[in-house]
Amino acid sequence: MALKSTIYKFAIDLSNISENFYTSLDLTLACHPSETAERMMVRLLAFCLNAHSNPEFTRGLSSTDEPDLWCKSLDGQIEHWFEVGEPAFDRVKKATQLSQAVSVYCFNRKADVWWQQGSATFLKLSAQYFRFDNEEVVSLASKIARTQQLSISIDAGLIYVAMEAGNCELSLRPLDTESFA
Repeated sequence: MALKSTIYKFAIDLSNISENFYTSLDLTLACHPSETAERMMVRLLAFCLNAHSNPEFTRGLSSTDEPDLWCKSLDGQIEHWFEVGEPAFDRVKKATQLSQAVSVYCFNRKADVWWQQGSATFLKLSAQYFRFDNEEVVSLASKIARTQQLSISIDAGLIYVAMEAGNCELSLRPLDTESFA
């Protein structure tokens, strides 16, 4: 018998000062049995970082043809493709061919090796790459509950998350030719 996804419900007061965007969100996320809480929370953060563009969650891990999130135009064209984790070069290349914009949000402990080994080829593609600090993501994921109220403030690469179980501060930095050292 196949394992079922775990459902999480988030009520979010979002303040994205960088984008001058303020809203309240009610989001339901399905955490795939093979997905970690850390990865799910990075999907949630990617959504919040781009909420001003009306992103949508996709089938994600359940479909190899879809990203974790995307923004589509009214005629169904993919305007922005969002990947979470450390995707293979071919996957990012395919995304750049299907979408006007591509963003990758990495967060794992292995992200430094992934970037050091592939940055030269990844930077040839028309995509943006960002990195969350793994320990900060682990701290955030350890505080979540199945039903959660969050207050998220975003400003200049810093994300503040306030919740009943405690507060977290996460940093997000763009990747370029530098290593993670």
